[in-house]
Amino acid sequence: IFSVLVESKNKSTGAVALGKLTLVDLAGSERQSKTQATGERLKEAKSINMSLSALGDVISALSTGEKFVPYRNNLLTRLLQDGLGGNAKTLMFVNISPADYNSEETCTSLQYAQRVKMITNDAAKASESAEVAKLKGVISDLKKGKHVEVADDVVG
Repeated sequence: IFSVLVESKNKSTGAVALGKLTLVDLAGSERQSKTQATGERLKEAKSINMSLSALGDVISALSTGEKFVPYRNNLLTRLLQDGLGGNAKTLMFVNISPADYNSEETCTSLQYAQRVKMITNDAAKASESAEVAKLKGVISDLKKGKHVEVADDVVG
């Protein structure tokens, strides 16, 4: 998982726009019968499968409009929570194999992608006013132990 936080500030209006880009390589499901994995590799494969299963549960809940979405069932889904539902744009690239002996995995991957396609989010630009940005600066300075003079117009 690779995340980049982006903050831009309009110098003329003082408005601040915030964004987050998260890139995740989900790997593929690991079939023990195909890989013949043992020991640590088998343990890693089980962990990958559990994460993909938990992500599948979240995707299923989001795509069917369920009230409860099980983000807390897995570390992966907790980390991806802000990118999967709500105020986000989400893209998923699915790699499939043209080999006939991988046809089952290919079909499963395409079904997974179809469920992801059913998720609808309300992506709106996250921005804050110059006043909120100024108050965050005051808070930051206070946390650093700096003396801060607060004008009456800032606190209302």
